Amino acid sequence: MLKKILIILAILMLAVVLQAGVRSDTVQWLERHNLSQEWIVLIISMLPIIELRGAIPVGIFMFGFSWQKAALLSVIGNMIPIPFILLFMEGIVKLLRRSRAGRSFTDWLFRRTRKKSDLIEKYETAGLVLFVGIPLPGTGGWTGAFAAYLFGLKFWKSLLYIFVGVLLAAVAVTALCQTGVLVLR
Repeated sequence: MLKKILIILAILMLAVVLQAGVRSDTVQWLERHNLSQEWIVLIISMLPIIELRGAIPVGIFMFGFSWQKAALLSVIGNMIPIPFILLFMEGIVKLLRRSRAGRSFTDWLFRRTRKKSDLIEKYETAGLVLFVGIPLPGTGGWTGAFAAYLFGLKFWKSLLYIFVGVLLAAVAVTALCQTGVLVLR
């Protein structure tokens, strides 16, 4: 059990290091556009890949927010795009699949999402919570919404379980920041 926890922590720290450059560049770009620190955290948490895994450390370490403020802004920002993804995914996929490039992209995206979504296939909605809630590379609200669409899960259930997963991820990332396991460099 301890070995698994250490492996998960090592993967999480590697993910943070890999995201650090993207996160830093994003923060600098947003600061140049005179956005408040609160808006920067909200926007970063809305972005795919970075999501709240990057926004919470930015809020705590770069802007000196309390962990509560950083987590709250990050959860809100992370959830903003999710209903839109769930509602409009089918239409977007149909539109994209009209072209060869769009078909290639959606095929790649769906293969990638299906590869990472064994939990969802096996445990359905509870799996969706864990898939979104474990802050590892390739998981999160965006990928969870894509997976919910792929597996035909209902809108309100998907939204609820993604929200619970986002809360779980926020607790994990905040705890890692507060304990010093996760820090910005």
